[in-house]
Amino acid sequence: MLVSKLERSLGIEFYATSSEGIGGHIRQSPEDFVVEEILADDSKAEVETKRNAYENVLGATSKRDRYLLCILVKRNWDTFIALGNIARQLGINPLQVQIAGIKDAKAVTAQHITIENASMEDAQNFRLKDMEIRPLGYVRNRLSPYYLRGNSFSITIRNIKHQKSTISKRILKTIKEIDELGGIPNFFGHQRFGTTRPITHLVGKALVNGNLKKATLLFLAKPSKHEHPLSRQAREELRKTQDFKKALKDFPKQLRYERLMLRCLSENHTDFSGAFRRLPIRLRRIFIQAYQSYLFNRFLSSRIKHGLFMNRAEIGDYAVNIERSGVPMPAMHKAVNRENHAEIDREIQAGKMRLALPLIGTRQPPSQGVQGEFESEILQAEGISPRSFGVAAMPDMISKGELRAMVTPVQNFHLVNVVEDSTKPSRQAAEVTFTLYRGSYATVVLRELIKTTRPITAGF
Repeated sequence: MLVSKLERSLGIEFYATSSEGIGGHIRQSPEDFVVEEILADDSKAEVETKRNAYENVLGATSKRDRYLLCILVKRNWDTFIALGNIARQLGINPLQVQIAGIKDAKAVTAQHITIENASMEDAQNFRLKDMEIRPLGYVRNRLSPYYLRGNSFSITIRNIKHQKSTISKRILKTIKEIDELGGIPNFFGHQRFGTTRPITHLVGKALVNGNLKKATLLFLAKPSKHEHPLSRQAREELRKTQDFKKALKDFPKQLRYERLMLRCLSENHTDFSGAFRRLPIRLRRIFIQAYQSYLFNRFLSSRIKHGLFMNRAEIGDYAVNIERSGVPMPAMHKAVNRENHAEIDREIQAGKMRLALPLIGTRQPPSQGVQGEFESEILQAEGISPRSFGVAAMPDMISKGELRAMVTPVQNFHLVNVVEDSTKPSRQAAEVTFTLYRGSYATVVLRELIKTTRPITAGF
């Protein structure tokens, strides 16, 4: 089945299912894409339902402690920009606001955050359009991905041309195929690389190669036909002139990260390292992680291309242990060899282990065996080795790497309804809900259902 040129450029080269797609669009409004975070203790951050203060979420209490645990509900906000605004209004460093996971921007999302050295009153007095902070109580430890189990999604797919019965039949057939595979291929989704301007991994590759000038010009001056015309025009002008002072005047105010870099470069047009250091460290690391994600997608696509199973081990594969909750544990893994091959296959079938691929880093080498040969060919073509992720040009962005499961189950999937699309009465809308473990992308499930050749137009 034909995969879009854009997806292939992100390393996503195949569909897992052979069923026909329903077409349609996602994210026609933020309310069409609702994300609610689930923590390891089963606590759920809900958009509508307000939990009582001091309810036993991660052991939160009324006794003042270092970290204030809250629920953050936001509409149409980038996660990092939202955290920056919270810190600014509270008069604290952005690093004092911690999250368990990044959430979609064009969506309505509810997630847990901790705010270091903040009071209940600080959170209750917070005011910002399309954002709300609900304090729950105080905890001893700050949030991190360690506390995250997964996310629950409620999604409306609009502008579907088919009849209701056809839509239902195709969706249910696709989900049946996914269940038979043990889950979807655990690709990193479109938003990992940028939605309307997918360049994050390209910036990451340039940083890994130590080419800060190229990384800077990619981030600032590579335009996309899908972005706002004023932004595109400003980037095109900068690409031609490399006049950073003029670009600072031309770039729209909403491009705040770009403008942070341009302020630095307008003072010293060769200080590319200083320009990147103007960005939040969490954002800088995203570039490196996006390049690792691109390589992972390529590795996974190569496995599918060569017909290797994602739920049956080959000599040289990695396999990771699975917690009782179902979350993979990358640190607890084994390399498959002749002696343990049969045992690991039994553990995979029993749901106690899952095959994994590397997110290449300084301490995470490629696989061995046949899969390792595919990965080595890709790394060689990219001119990259695990040592490259030491990021000599910016040592604070070093990435050690880890393992990531090849497949992830789609849990609690429900086709809630197929109804007439209220925004376009001649078309239909399908409402679906499902849950994914942390680090997995709803858009990877949705692409299997929709099977579009124009992902940006379709809202991905």
